[in-house]
Amino acid sequence: MPAEARASRHRRIRLYYAAIVFGVMTLSLAVAGCVAAVLYFTGVWPSIALFAFLSLAGASLVIAAVVSGIISRRVLKPMLRLSEASRRVAQGDFTVRLGYTGHLEEVQATYRSFNDMVAELDATETLRNDFVASVSHEFKTPISAIEGYATLLQDAQLDEAERREYAAHILAAAGRLSALVSNILLLSKLDNGAYPAAPDTLRLDEQIRRALVLLEPRWSQKGVEPDVALDSVRYTGSEALLMQVWVNLVDNAVKFSPPGGTVRVRLSALPEGGAEAVVSDDGEGMTAETQRHIFDKFYQGDSSHRAEGNGLGLSLVRAIVRLHGGEVTVQSAPGAGAAFTVRLPAQP
Repeated sequence: MPAEARASRHRRIRLYYAAIVFGVMTLSLAVAGCVAAVLYFTGVWPSIALFAFLSLAGASLVIAAVVSGIISRRVLKPMLRLSEASRRVAQGDFTVRLGYTGHLEEVQATYRSFNDMVAELDATETLRNDFVASVSHEFKTPISAIEGYATLLQDAQLDEAERREYAAHILAAAGRLSALVSNILLLSKLDNGAYPAAPDTLRLDEQIRRALVLLEPRWSQKGVEPDVALDSVRYTGSEALLMQVWVNLVDNAVKFSPPGGTVRVRLSALPEGGAEAVVSDDGEGMTAETQRHIFDKFYQGDSSHRAEGNGLGLSLVRAIVRLHGGEVTVQSAPGAGAAFTVRLPAQP
C-alpha cells in the first residue's frame, strides 16, 4: 500500500473513532434534553434552569468533540503505528523498531514486547540463512568429489589400481556426507529437546577407554601418543550421547596434534558429585577469536583441516553436555595447544 494511501486510511480511522465518540455523547445529551423539556413543560423546571441546562449541554458537546479528537490521536495513533510495523515485519523487514514517548504504560509494554519479538525473529532469520549457506557449502564439496571420481571411473582405459583409488575417494566422500547428515539430525533433535536421553548408569572411565580404542587407527597412523589418567567414576546419563562427547573430543585432539605429539586425557570425580574430564593436545593452539566461536555450528578456525571434518563435532559436544546439565570450556593460546574441559554435575 502506498504511503499516501496508508496516511489517508489512518486519517479516516481517527475520524471514524472521533465521530463515534462524539455521536454517543450527542445522543446521551439529546436524551437528557428531551427529559429536561418534558420537565419544563410540565412545570417541574423553571425556564432559567432549562436555559442553564442547554448551555451546559452545548459546552459539553464542544468539550466532547475536543476530547474525542485528543483521545483518537493519543490512543489510536500508537495502535496504527503498531499495525503498520506488523505489516512490515510480515513482509520480511526485521529492522523495524517502535519508540514511544507517551505515558501510557500499556502502549509502552506493547511496544517493548513487539521490539523483543522482532529482535528474536531477526536473530532466527540470520541463523537460518547462515545455517542454509553452511550446509550447502558442506554438501557441495563431497558431492563434487563423488561426481568427479564417478566421471573418471567411466574411462575404459583405467587400470585396476586407479579404479580402486577412485572408488575409495567416492566412499570417503559418501562417508563424509553420511556423517554430516547424521550430525545435523542429531543436533536438530538436541536443539528441539526431542532426543530421548534415557538415563543409564555407566563407568565414564571405561567409556573413555572404549573411545580411545575406537580411535586407535587414527592416533596410531599419525604417531600420536595417548597419555591417559582416569579415575573410576560412575555416572548416570545417556550412554550413547556421552560416547559422542569423548569420541569427538579425542578425535579433535588427534586431528590437531602434530605427528608424534601427545594427547592427554584426564578424568576425575568432583567433590560435590559428578565428574570432570579434560582432553588436551600439544598442537598449534587457538586465538581468542577462534575460542569465541569454536562451539558454533560449522565453524572451523583452522582451514588446513577442513577436509577432516564439518565443523559440527564441538557443537554436538556442547549440546550433549548441556543436556546433562554440564558445561564444556576451552583453554588455549597460539602455540600452546588446547585443553577442553567437560564438567558433568551429579545427576539425581
